[in-house]
Amino acid sequence: MSQPVNVAVLVGSLRKDSLNRKMAHALAALAPAGMTLSIVEIGELTLYNQDLDGAPPASWTAFREQVAKADALLFVTPEYNRSVPGVLKNALDVGSRPYGKSVFSGKPGAVVSVSPGAIGGFGANHHLRQVLTFLNVPAMAQPEAYIGGVGDLFDDKGAIAKEATKTFLTSFMTAFGAWVAANRKG
Repeated sequence: MSQPVNVAVLVGSLRKDSLNRKMAHALAALAPAGMTLSIVEIGELTLYNQDLDGAPPASWTAFREQVAKADALLFVTPEYNRSVPGVLKNALDVGSRPYGKSVFSGKPGAVVSVSPGAIGGFGANHHLRQVLTFLNVPAMAQPEAYIGGVGDLFDDKGAIAKEATKTFLTSFMTAFGAWVAANRKG
């Protein structure tokens, strides 16, 4: 990777001991040289309401500024009812409005879904990809990352404890680096 890349990471879980947040930190440790991942917090975002577009809440403005500075996007999300959590959908709505002023548009992205269940958040992963298509976020198609069985995936320091998963996620991050380099604006 020739130019430094700043990646905004949106974690779809607000839980204190979130497995998704642990995954985001683990992915940051596996990122290729020159790539920096920074979690952009979404838990304090006021619910999107078009009536507030003229005088947006401070939480919206701060969020939009953080995402606007990023070169790329990484979404790490659980699956709630075969879709993305409401807090993540709200962040997408806040960042994409007012219409025509989306802070996401044109930024290359990738999705990692994380679940203790066997199918690894497949439904959330694909619902999110559908939204990203509309938001003009070119989402990396391969490799796909549905990480199931995460209850015992991390060691006591938050690192990936299973070598096969660590190898896969390292290759995922390498592919993401190449995806960003090929699709990055400017």
